[in-house]
Amino acid sequence: MNRSKTIFAAWLFAAAAGLAQAPASHIAEAKTNYQGVKNNLQRMADGMPEENYSFRATPDVRTFGELVAHVADAQARLCSAVAGAAKQVDAASKKTKEELVAALKDSSAMCDAAFDFLTPENASQPAAMNRSKLGLLEYNTGHSNEEYGYMSVYMRLKGLVPPSSAGRGGR
Repeated sequence: MNRSKTIFAAWLFAAAAGLAQAPASHIAEAKTNYQGVKNNLQRMADGMPEENYSFRATPDVRTFGELVAHVADAQARLCSAVAGAAKQVDAASKKTKEELVAALKDSSAMCDAAFDFLTPENASQPAAMNRSKLGLLEYNTGHSNEEYGYMSVYMRLKGLVPPSSAGRGGR
């Protein structure tokens, strides 16, 4: 009886371990989702004129430049945690459009590297914020999309079309 319980427990453990792996298709889908927002954010940061980087939609919110810095700093912190080596781009200390665009590119490169590091075997391993490596990257994508939405309003208030609307009539 003990032997069959031991065999069953071993089988159950092996089955649970197999279920804990993220399928490669889920990782690829998460990466595709990130690539979309990454490209939109980069095009937005490039497309906003430098004089509008100090634009604040209302007195109690961040400037456009501060939003770019926030995204860059968050991406660097979250994506670098996936590989276990916390890195920063210190975008909050940057002031010019050129510096902020460069920080955003650097943080995006960290996220690209994090997705390249991800495998079905390590995707469910703990990373940070009580999330798995894949979960942390998905959280980053959600956060970046949220910030992109805010930044789109800033562009619209300046009479500019956000990248995700460009080519569709800009409405």
